[in-house]
Amino acid sequence: MNRPMKIATSALALLLALPACAQQPAPPAGATQDADPALWVVKDADTTIYLFGTIHVLRPGMSWFDEAVKQAFDRSQTLVLEMVEPDTATQQRVVAAKAFAAAGTPLTQALPANYRPAFAKAMGEAGVPAAAYDRMRPWFAAVTISLLPVQKLGYDPANGPEKVLTDAARAAGKTVEGLETFDGQLGIFDRISPPAQLQLLESTLDELPKAGATFKRLVDAWAKGNPDGVAVEMNDSLKDSPEIAQALLVRRNEMWAGWIANRMKRPGTVFVAVGAGHLAGPESVQTKLAAYKLQAARVRY
Repeated sequence: MNRPMKIATSALALLLALPACAQQPAPPAGATQDADPALWVVKDADTTIYLFGTIHVLRPGMSWFDEAVKQAFDRSQTLVLEMVEPDTATQQRVVAAKAFAAAGTPLTQALPANYRPAFAKAMGEAGVPAAAYDRMRPWFAAVTISLLPVQKLGYDPANGPEKVLTDAARAAGKTVEGLETFDGQLGIFDRISPPAQLQLLESTLDELPKAGATFKRLVDAWAKGNPDGVAVEMNDSLKDSPEIAQALLVRRNEMWAGWIANRMKRPGTVFVAVGAGHLAGPESVQTKLAAYKLQAARVRY
């Protein structure tokens, strides 16, 4: 498989906000699939912070919120996500401001001529009119297109861990916090240079037919508690685009490690749930914790 498409898949999996912008109904649930995703813990005498890697969109019927994961969640007073999803009106306002350009060269014209038919076809299948997609910024068009094959296979944020954990936390009266904001997450992509954004869109179109298989391998690695497999499917491909790797992965992991180090100064138990790619590979949050003389231990179950 060409590596560029895996960059687009990584972009989808690393950024929580975007799937919520293009939700579609999932097909009926099938048989239940048992999953044992990886879980880590950082602790001292009076503070415990669990680190749980998520896949932001899942099929219905996957059983993961049990055993050690559920026990860690139940022990925690606070749930911390990448982002606490805002109301629909706020999402629409931010998307309009960050993901669309009011003026400038239409996106279809900015693309090389050989990509234009495939781009128009993909957007047409998504039900997006030309007047809208021609004003999309390339990064938003790329991630919108990369969602299509996974949504057709039944993956949906309504089944993702963030939704399940948020509902459970609110039902239990736990505090729910975000490491980032919706505006901030979209801004991460918006700050990527125009050439890198176009490269991402072209790569997405090149490998669109294989996106579903790529995402399935990612979910399978996550379900087996295999962070090395997650890293292979996601983070390794980002080496081909250092700018995107820095924006989506490295800088955010550094900031989150700093947040964890600061939170360790106060007592309590916290359940942190972020995309599994952030807890895998050589640039992981766990690796960044070493700068603060903190060590995350894998919870075996």
